[in-house]
Order: sequence, then structure tokens, then C-alpha cells
Amino acid sequence: MKTSLTGRHLSAAAALVTASLVTAACSSTPATVINTAAPKPLASGSWPYSNGDLSNTRDAAGSTITSANVSGLKQAWTFHITGTAAAGVGSTGALAANPVVVNGVVYIQDLDSNVYALALATGRLKWEYQLNAPMKSGPGPDGVAVADGMVYGISPTTAFALNARTGKTIWVNSHLLSKGQGTFEIQPQVANGREYLASAYGSGPGGGVLLALSAATGKLLWRFNSVLGLDTGVQSVGLGSGGAWETPLVSSDGSVTFGIGNPYQSVAAAIAHPSAQLYTDSDVNLDAATGKLRWYYQGVPNDFMDHDMQASPISASVSGVSVVLGGGKMGYVYEMNAQTGKLIWKTPVGEHNGQDNDGLLLMEHKITLKVPFTIAPGSVGGILTDMAVAGTSIYVATINLPFIETSLSLPVAIKSVGPLAGEVEALSLATGKVEWATKVPDLPCGATTVSNDLVFTTLYHGVLIALNRSTGAIVFRRQLPTTTNAPIAIAGNTVIVPAGGPATSKAGGGGNPQVLAYTVPAN
Repeated sequence: MKTSLTGRHLSAAAALVTASLVTAACSSTPATVINTAAPKPLASGSWPYSNGDLSNTRDAAGSTITSANVSGLKQAWTFHITGTAAAGVGSTGALAANPVVVNGVVYIQDLDSNVYALALATGRLKWEYQLNAPMKSGPGPDGVAVADGMVYGISPTTAFALNARTGKTIWVNSHLLSKGQGTFEIQPQVANGREYLASAYGSGPGGGVLLALSAATGKLLWRFNSVLGLDTGVQSVGLGSGGAWETPLVSSDGSVTFGIGNPYQSVAAAIAHPSAQLYTDSDVNLDAATGKLRWYYQGVPNDFMDHDMQASPISASVSGVSVVLGGGKMGYVYEMNAQTGKLIWKTPVGEHNGQDNDGLLLMEHKITLKVPFTIAPGSVGGILTDMAVAGTSIYVATINLPFIETSLSLPVAIKSVGPLAGEVEALSLATGKVEWATKVPDLPCGATTVSNDLVFTTLYHGVLIALNRSTGAIVFRRQLPTTTNAPIAIAGNTVIVPAGGPATSKAGGGGNPQVLAYTVPAN
């Protein structure tokens, strides 16, 4: 398949927009329609954080879903989003956020910044908070955090907190971003009385910004610029740089770690003005209380391929050593010492064509580049969505879709070549060695999520799959009613799937966005 791409913002979910491949005050007029028939067994369980826990492991604690009963997953309910939210952002659809499940309630935010609270057992709407404020610089993922009876969300320019029981506004802060600091499109994290969030792709001298707010009041506690200063190469394009758009890691050692986006520079700029572009394409570890830099690790210096290191960092322990695992659209998984940031190992996943180090080689004046040339991983990844850790392994969904660079002046390749494809891989936490790799015939856009002896993900054209954690064999497939490019949540006996990707010829898509719940009999 060949796809010509156009557009301004080509990073992660936003790259999916322009590629035409993938998609992410209370209203008195309901914007939703639901199916109220909820067959037994009723949904149960919890998924209290965007990635399941504060360590971002995406390992579903308390899940009862295993290879022994996964075939019994039955649809319990569906919640349809209608009105302006159904249009989504560009061609990205309406939903890209991870659901959060707390105290029997499912909380989700659509790509027009609207928040919905649904009864986990039935899918009934409990309340909604309608803003109808679509993402400006890119399609989310958006999403909410829930803590201490409050729901925390964002619009492109504001942060807000709601009462988790009623949806009533507790505070709104619309004075966090200055001109040139980008816009919000992140699913925040809340811990220890602080809310952590970030803007993406600021066009000012500091790029995007990383922020901590008082969870109680919304007052700004600290701000960290994700770019030391826009280099000439970035300024020549003017699209913005850095920032973060996936949930950060809050660690027990008093730190918070963000995965940072790319610098958006053209091939010509990378050749004429090569520089590291710190802290783009990096994991940045900060003191959680003060925002002071503790360490960083940069995966790709002088990036001109749109290879973000955006994935939510994960905390783990290997032989008693605390580590942080990162990754992104460059198609590498990195394991770093949690105290120093020193690299322990890095492993390529998915397809690569030997040009991974071109940015560094340009800095060292060791290569020349002429168009056309192929980029693999391409502009949509590599690792587009968040990874999972369980036991002694890390599980990664990888996109295999090369792009052709046809112009030295563009900040990203805009023409894809080849079929939509990808794979799911398991790597050893101790060594980074690939334990198994399973090809899939579509783009795996739903992150990876572990439930006992299974690892789940979703495929772009509306398929939920589960693989055996030991072998990688696909043991479960379920066709969804529409496309999806959002991560799932697993709560007890329930899988919650946001299906609100863009309309395509193969599935309904953006005109029929919905949240679905599938259950197995409760123990």
C-alpha cells in the first residue's frame, strides 16, 4: 500500500492523522446514547491509573481474565459518543485516551476534551463535563487521572479538576502556558498531592514544558523547559519542539520521569546545523518536588525522522537494581539505571533499515544524505504506544510501516510504502534479548496490557487480540464494531475498549465512536 501524507503535526497519534492511517462546564444537553441492556455477568474491578499503576507497568492487578476463560469474553455494554465529539480531530476519530476505573466508575475523556463518568456495571452515564474543545496541535491522547475523589483533565490550554462523584468543577487553571509553549494533549498523573502534566511541541525557545501543579488547588508548583534552547535547525522549520504527550512515571524515590518528543527539524537543517537538540528524544528524570533535573538519557540526537522517545517510562527492578524502561518511535527499548540514567541495554524492535544512527553520523560529519531515501521505522513508529512489564519480561507493540523521504526541506517523511503491519514482542528485562516476536497484519495501536498469562493489544481496523505470554501465540481475537487507536483497561473480569478511531472503508470509525465493555464470568 502506498499512502501520500500531508499535514503539519506528525508525531505519534498526530502522525496517524496526517498519514490517513490511524487516528486521540457540564452540558444541559446530553451528548451521549447508551445501550442499557447489560447482561450478566456484570463488570467488576479497577484500573486506577492511566497505565494501571504508578509504575506504568500496564499489568492488570486483580484481573481474573486468563487463557482458560478469555474465549468466554462477552460484550456487557456499549456507550456511544455523539455530537461534536464524534467528529474528532481531523481524521483521528474521537477517542485516544486510556479509561480509568475507580470505585465502580469508568472515567474517559474524548478528543474534544469532554469527560464522561460511566457505571462500570452497566455503562450508564453518571455525569458528563462538556467542553467541546478539540486538540489544536495534535490528537491527544487526552485522558484523565483520578485521585482523592477528584478527576483531573486537560483541554488544549487549561487544566481542570472535577468532583469524581458529581462532575462539578473544583478548579480550573487557564494561565499555565505562555505563547510558544505548545498545547496540552497529555493524560496526566497525580500522586503525593501533585498533578504532573506537560505541553507538547512548543515553538518558543524552551520548547514544550513539563509541569507540576498542586492537586488540591491547581496552583503551579514548578515548570521545566524540555528544550535547552531552540537550535537553528529547529527554528528554520518553526513547528515546535520537545514536550511530552504520554503519562509520566512517578517513582518511589521522589522523582518523576517524562518521555520527550522530537525536535521537528528537516533533513536539510540536520545537515546544515547538526546538534544534539537536548532534551528532545530523551527520557528526562526530575525531582518530583522541585522539578530540578536529576538525569536524562537521549535515545536519538539530531533527529530528523520524527523519532520521538515518547512512551511512558516504566519502573522495574532487575536483580535488586531499580531501572527505568523507555522507548518510542525510533523502534528501540532502553533500560536505564533509575538513579543515574546510565544505559544498561538497548534493543531494536520491529523493522529497521540500517539508518538508525544517521542523526549522530551527521553530527560527526561522517555521512551525506540525498533524497529519496527510506526511513524504517517510519513516521508512525516503531513503538507508537505504551509498553507493559510483568514478571521478567517487557512487552512491546511495534509498527512496521516504512516511509520515503522525498524532500530535504520537510520536517518529516510524508509518504508511506508497504502494507499496514506490525508485531508484538517480548524482551528479557535482564538482558534485552528478544524472547519472541509475533507478526500482526495491521497496525497495533492499542499499547500492550498484561492480564495473568496473556498480553492484549488492539489492531487499527478494529480487532482486540490476546497473545500467550510464554509463546507469543495469538489465542484470542474479537472483531470490534469500529476502528480503534486507543489503549484498553482491564479491571477485574472486564476489558474496556475505547473504539473511536477514524472512519475507513473496512470499519465504521469516527462516525460511530463508542466505549465497549467485555466480561467473563466472575469468580
